[in-house]
Amino acid sequence: MTIDNEDLINSIMASLGRIDAIKLEDIPNIDLYMDQLTTFMDERLKKATRHPGEDKILTKTMINNYAKNDLLPPPVRKKYSKDHLILLIFIFYLKNILSINDIQTLLEPLKNRFHHSDDELNLGKIYEVAYALQKEELEPCIDDLKKKYEKALGTFEDEDITDEEKKKMQMFSFITLLSYDVYVKKLLIEKILDNITDEEGKKEKKKEKPAKDKKK
Repeated sequence: MTIDNEDLINSIMASLGRIDAIKLEDIPNIDLYMDQLTTFMDERLKKATRHPGEDKILTKTMINNYAKNDLLPPPVRKKYSKDHLILLIFIFYLKNILSINDIQTLLEPLKNRFHHSDDELNLGKIYEVAYALQKEELEPCIDDLKKKYEKALGTFEDEDITDEEKKKMQMFSFITLLSYDVYVKKLLIEKILDNITDEEGKKEKKKEKPAKDKKK
């Protein structure tokens, strides 16, 4: 049986409302071994995957690679802290749209706050801000999806095609709209991160120049 486009979209919209990020107070305050960490992530983030229950959230290999690529500080005596988990949650969402280098650039200021729990601006505070922004954005995001879907329904109305073909073409229009939205936002993010990298490069060159001048 073929699911009607509208029923499918309504079902997806409803599922978006049920996807909830991990609250700061739900992140364990005790240090975790690798197996405990991956189990926690699997349980709390499986609804955010394409195939819940089948897709891997974070594996031991992934986490070790993040540490090797300087995205994540190494564990202490094979245990991962709350700050480790916070960074891994950010990486989980970012890795679907950004390269390792871009994630590294974005998370560098957060890594500088790693294990600074006594500071006013610690990773917990940063995570709370990001969580609040995400909660605020969910309803406008769903409203925008509805508008795009309504716009897609207006396409191919006058074509001499079957209803089944029309549904497929309208879904094509909807996906095209969504894809363009993702493309533009991804491009914007990459341009911002390139600018950050360029600025950091200029600062490093300024630091190196006085040293070279002294040698002369």
